[in-house]
Amino acid sequence: MEKIFGIDVQEHEKSKRILNIRLNDEIIEKLIFPFNKFDLTALELKPFTRFTIAKSLDDLTENKLSKLMNSIIRDRSTGCFIIGPSNISSKINDKFLIKLSTATAHLIGVPNHDSMAGKYYVRFHIKHEDASDSYLRKAYVNMDLHTDGTYVKEVTDWLLMTKLEEKNVKGGETVMLHLDDWEHCDDLSNDPVGKQNFIWGSPKSKNVDYKVEHPVFSKDEEGRTKISYIDQFPEPKNMEQGIFLQRLSDALEESKKKTISNLPVGYSLIANNHFWLHGRKKFQENTDLCRELLRIRGKFFKFNK
Repeated sequence: MEKIFGIDVQEHEKSKRILNIRLNDEIIEKLIFPFNKFDLTALELKPFTRFTIAKSLDDLTENKLSKLMNSIIRDRSTGCFIIGPSNISSKINDKFLIKLSTATAHLIGVPNHDSMAGKYYVRFHIKHEDASDSYLRKAYVNMDLHTDGTYVKEVTDWLLMTKLEEKNVKGGETVMLHLDDWEHCDDLSNDPVGKQNFIWGSPKSKNVDYKVEHPVFSKDEEGRTKISYIDQFPEPKNMEQGIFLQRLSDALEESKKKTISNLPVGYSLIANNHFWLHGRKKFQENTDLCRELLRIRGKFFKFNK
């Protein structure tokens, strides 16, 4: 792999499919000035500013970072990377991390509008007490393996998750599963029921007032299996679909091929949403538990061939 100024790239300690990208102190220091040019309101209301800070990041690496990230995220053999500063200093606060996440995302593609927040990204807390209507904020149950964007009309090619804050936390590890590693992929993806259209809805907190229909399994342009699935949102039309979804859920959660690791504060995980599933282990109970995450998801740029 070509050496890139200011960046270290290594295989993840738990999976050869995941790469760790570390931005050294010099890169971080040089980002402070261009990042300070725009506050978060400007980024939220003027989309072109997001591309401006993305270019600032890429220019510091002689435009090699964007090529590296796109080569990883689009490659079926990898499709996932974790990026963040080599060292977390007092200069790296939540606003800086939102800007770094924004810049990273805009070197891969265009984010979707996130109806939950009404903008291109959403921030959410996980705490001891929760009265929400989805598993997203429920600390003491597993968030089972799933993909994002199952209930929206927009194409969701990729997902970015950044850990902004974490206090009094034990457990809550990130769980990942690559479709090609899953023991039951061929069996379930070839089941005719998995290729039927399912109805997908969402709870009120998602602020999406429509439903969509699509199968769980489909094929990409090269005939490889893709998945679009989350356990809470499908609405089975009959017994056949209901039992298939139970088989699918059991087979995913019982997989021995999952990668389980801790994402450090200040780091972003970016995954191809068509063949990587993600989830979260439950936390150990603590009344002072607090984790804040940022999410951006979207579609790839279309490159001229």
